[in-house]
Amino acid sequence: MSRIAARFAELKKQGRGALIPFLEAYDPDPATSMAILRGMPGAGADLIEIGVPFTDPMADGPIIQLASQRALKAGATMAGVLAMVRDFRAEDTTTPVILMGYLNPILSYGAERFVTDAQASGVDGLIVVDMPPEEAGVLAPQAQAAGLDIIRLVAPTTDDARLPVVLKASSGFVYYVAITGITGTRSADPEALKKAIPRVRQHTDLPIAIGFGVRTPEQAGEASRIADGAVVASALIDTLHKSLDEQGRARPDSVRKVLDQVRGLAEAVRGG
Repeated sequence: MSRIAARFAELKKQGRGALIPFLEAYDPDPATSMAILRGMPGAGADLIEIGVPFTDPMADGPIIQLASQRALKAGATMAGVLAMVRDFRAEDTTTPVILMGYLNPILSYGAERFVTDAQASGVDGLIVVDMPPEEAGVLAPQAQAAGLDIIRLVAPTTDDARLPVVLKASSGFVYYVAITGITGTRSADPEALKKAIPRVRQHTDLPIAIGFGVRTPEQAGEASRIADGAVVASALIDTLHKSLDEQGRARPDSVRKVLDQVRGLAEAVRGG
């Protein structure tokens, strides 16, 4: 059983959903990013998404776009992101790690080399935003053979004819995009989610996590109860951004502020 499947099975026994916080690798610098990553499990993260910085993150709003720019300026590379995961795995062998990003950096790195190195580094799953099932042959077969889950995005605009196509090509969990549009721009509508998630469940037995539009502890708690998990990204990146000094450098309390926010989200997801 993969780390992702094992974690969701464990949480199902506990009768609760997962908190899945996000960080952008190398934002605003490698050491700060690594400190946040290492601190997330202790703060209550059940799974962790790591953003792979890219110059043209088309699904992301201004908050994560700026994070990508800061990370690239700090020297982020695909090899560097994988090294972060490898260093994290030296201390944590149980928390699932998902890389979220775009196909271009993977192809630039080399798809087969990427899969080999990602598996060796301890990556568990991949969310490749701009890789639909019809074009996944460049990566998905190698990833699946290596035991890496390909986690698909399902949106409010994904109709009943399209859903089975997307979900058939999915593993690990399903990422339900709660809004139409880019990250960090609007909040999810709970009533719409209560109607949408059962429709997705008709086509899959995989856990479903809700992201895009989940910002507050209350929203995370509600999303994790409607589905099987809540992904929080822009809100955490925004907290980090606001903690930086005038030159965009981390302050002594930057890591603490982000991890304190993760703790608040975790408490809400756990029903505290």
